[in-house]
Amino acid sequence: MTDAPHGRTPNRLAREKSPYLLQHALNPVDWYPWGEEAFAKARAEGKPIFLSIGYSTCHWCHVMERESFENAEVAALLNDLFVPVKVDREERPDVDRLYMASAQAMGVGGGWPLNVFLTPALEPFFGGTYFPPESRWGRPGMKELLPRVAEAWATRRDEVAAGGARVLEAIAALDRADAAHADRERVFERAYAYFERAHDAAHGGFGGAPKFPSVVNLDYLMRVWARDPARRREPLAMVVTQLEAMRAGGIHDHLGGGFHRYATDREWLVPHFEKMLYDQAQLAWVLADVFLATGDPAHRDTARGVLDYVARDLSSPEGGFLSAEDADSEGVEGKFYLWTPAQVADALPELDAKLACFRWGITPQGNFEHGQTILTEARTVEACAAEFGLAPEAARGAIEAARAALLEARARRPRPHRDDKVLTAWNGLMIAAFARCARAFDDAALAARGARAADFLWQRLWDPAARAFARRWREGEAAGAGQLDDHAYAAFGFLELHQATADPAWLERAAEVVEAMVARFWDDADGAFFESPPDDPSVRVRMKDGFDGAEIAGNSIAVWVLEALGRLLDRPPWRARAARAMDYYARRLGDGAAAMPRMLVAFDLAAAPVRHVVIAGDPEAADTRALVRAFDARFRPNDLRLVVDGGERQRRLAALAPWLATLAPVGGRAAAYVCVDHACRLPVTEPAELEALLAPAAAAADPASEIP
Repeated sequence: MTDAPHGRTPNRLAREKSPYLLQHALNPVDWYPWGEEAFAKARAEGKPIFLSIGYSTCHWCHVMERESFENAEVAALLNDLFVPVKVDREERPDVDRLYMASAQAMGVGGGWPLNVFLTPALEPFFGGTYFPPESRWGRPGMKELLPRVAEAWATRRDEVAAGGARVLEAIAALDRADAAHADRERVFERAYAYFERAHDAAHGGFGGAPKFPSVVNLDYLMRVWARDPARRREPLAMVVTQLEAMRAGGIHDHLGGGFHRYATDREWLVPHFEKMLYDQAQLAWVLADVFLATGDPAHRDTARGVLDYVARDLSSPEGGFLSAEDADSEGVEGKFYLWTPAQVADALPELDAKLACFRWGITPQGNFEHGQTILTEARTVEACAAEFGLAPEAARGAIEAARAALLEARARRPRPHRDDKVLTAWNGLMIAAFARCARAFDDAALAARGARAADFLWQRLWDPAARAFARRWREGEAAGAGQLDDHAYAAFGFLELHQATADPAWLERAAEVVEAMVARFWDDADGAFFESPPDDPSVRVRMKDGFDGAEIAGNSIAVWVLEALGRLLDRPPWRARAARAMDYYARRLGDGAAAMPRMLVAFDLAAAPVRHVVIAGDPEAADTRALVRAFDARFRPNDLRLVVDGGERQRRLAALAPWLATLAPVGGRAAAYVCVDHACRLPVTEPAELEALLAPAAAAADPASEIP
């Protein structure tokens, strides 16, 4: 290694690609990456491992680095008494998942930074989250904690190691579902009772502060509503209340689009200012779903703002989507996003500045620290029009011009750190979002952006020889064994993209990924999927995630995709595995059904009739597009729509699903076939006829006639 510009010798992390690990490459701590080199040193020297897990846009990870990992005294203790190991949780979610569960099992909480002490056999025996350098706020300081842990290891090693082994045994037991009868429908309905109780009718969302978007909750509630939209309006109302509160609140970036990671308060005003790709993806698609359900263009416009942000600020030149933006700039959380009236006046003409301050609530007192303002939708367009004597459309145009000018001015500020790695899993979600919005908004350009990212995944991260995805790509290198979520989310994105583009390649690739996913992750002994890949002895327990949080459990998407493609391609073995996995989770969840709302979305799909809509015609012709639009213009969560063209595309689709081979236009006109259990009704050629066939009453009735 060579000396760094700061006069320090970089540690081993300087050879890594992870932005998070590189942030620690100049620490005086003698960090190792997760791997055999570190483990061998721990075994040879009989030292415990100090495992520190975080990610590059984590605010408290930055705080702990500044306070402790840059501290010479703390570094000396770590280097002398332990083998220090750094892990990027986004590159190694399997390691993070295991030791987060371990920390919780040991009763020391969870969150990031996560710091866990391990035996040389990788058994956890103590840990916590943020530790200050000296004891304060009731938290032990690193300078006091490290010698005490080292002394416990030196004097009570056998006892400590036995305790670590018991923790791992307890973690393994978490994945054992009981033998009770699996009543999926009861579990599905039981979750709704929880959300009714937890709903914050005043401010939207569920529970109190802090509030996360938790889009999985909204996905589930949309399915509850769709089962009986005329009589069950409350689920949709819960979704709309939350999304409207978020759109108006400080968690929404009113200038640049997109949403911050969570709100620190009940009212969605003060965010933690990180922006994560997975949040943008999930929010964009649920906004599109709600637009289809309500027709309210505000949801469409908010979703477009999310997609514009991702396309502008979270896109790599090669086509992939980048992971996140930090909360901090110039060492201050949120500084990039905050405004004062003087700053607005510097950026805009006087009248426009007054309008901007009125619209977004920018005042001399501010609503945040030091007289600064987090922008909110303080006044409606109509209120702005009345205040400034403008017609509503003129006010709308003036607000948009002010927004664009302030965004341009903000772009000249020092920007928060951007984590520029491309993760397969999160890209799969974002591809699905672009595809879903392309259909909802009838915008082929959005599908094209999703396809560009999907091409990137397929060309740069899929290994055709191994039939597996790599976890991440950065600076020309694909690396890391793909996890379950990498495969499941990518297959999900490819299936959504096929529906948006009618390109058979995406359905072919989705099927190929699902086949590989089953071979690589399926647990034939107990059912469901392991979240981590096989053949990694450093991951002492292969877990099955039981929680849909900000990031969706890999099993929740994997099971949905397995069921959806099993139906479409008529693959009974896939559906049988999906059923077995759903029964496993129905038993495991029991009274805690609300822990996995996205798994319940898979339950809902499995309970619905097997129904597909096939439109036969030239994909570019007006009559075909009219039928496609008739289907795409409504929220239809459990129906898949395909387009067959009578040519090469149809031949490729029929190779996957032979029942598609004979469907054709009628009398020279595009025709729509509504197929239930792969038996297709007589075709219709008018959009209104298709709408009538897809109406709930018609869907529930037996088909009057079918194609033999």
